[in-house]
Amino acid sequence: MKSIIRLYISHQIDAQEAIYIAEGQLHYLRNVMRVSIGDTILIFDGINGEFKACIVNITKKLITLNVMEKTRIQDTSHDIWIIFPILKKSKVNLLIEKTTELGVSCLQPIFTEYTNSDNLKINRLTLSAIEAAEQSRRLSIPVIKPVKKMSELLNCWDTDRRLLVMDETFIFDFDNKLEHKTLSKLDFDKRKLIKDAILIGPEGGFSSSELDLLENLPFVTKISLGQQILRSETAAIAALAIWSECVSN
Repeated sequence: MKSIIRLYISHQIDAQEAIYIAEGQLHYLRNVMRVSIGDTILIFDGINGEFKACIVNITKKLITLNVMEKTRIQDTSHDIWIIFPILKKSKVNLLIEKTTELGVSCLQPIFTEYTNSDNLKINRLTLSAIEAAEQSRRLSIPVIKPVKKMSELLNCWDTDRRLLVMDETFIFDFDNKLEHKTLSKLDFDKRKLIKDAILIGPEGGFSSSELDLLENLPFVTKISLGQQILRSETAAIAALAIWSECVSN
């Protein structure tokens, strides 16, 4: 049985509307998935939910869809950001793909003192996020913001959003036993939508000046993922998975 295709539409979908597919999505439908007239696919826009659509025409330059019915309403979910240092291409692709699957709402790349790369193509990363959303059945696409310096981001921070800082140095020593303040021990108000952000450090960790800056901010909560030092992309995925479990229970 052929699995049903899901496709992101970059404009608002209305019932009974004709949708025209061109360029990259046309190639995907016609040459990769080899769709035929009469086939049905699922489409979503991140605004109005998910719809079933029927392919009514295929040409070299366009595929025409007719919107048939709504299959899922747009969900209201918690608002969680991942703030991460610029990474190498393969690592940042993994981070974008997996955090999208796990429900991240915004991805904010940053420069830190120990950032070891400066090449980041936002358009390419957005395409990766769209593909991950299509395959994972989520109804929205995370926003991927332009790169900012960490200090610049903190200076204009919305203080209603809690900033959870993954700090591998944040370890308490009680009776020579290492204890970690972990995500699972944080308080989550289940009665309302939660606005959080998770800040991931670079491969070399945060600098002492960056840690001092974070220490004095009232909206910051420093936490750890345990005694192991994780790579940045691994930390982002693990932290988001734990956060998602905490807010859903």
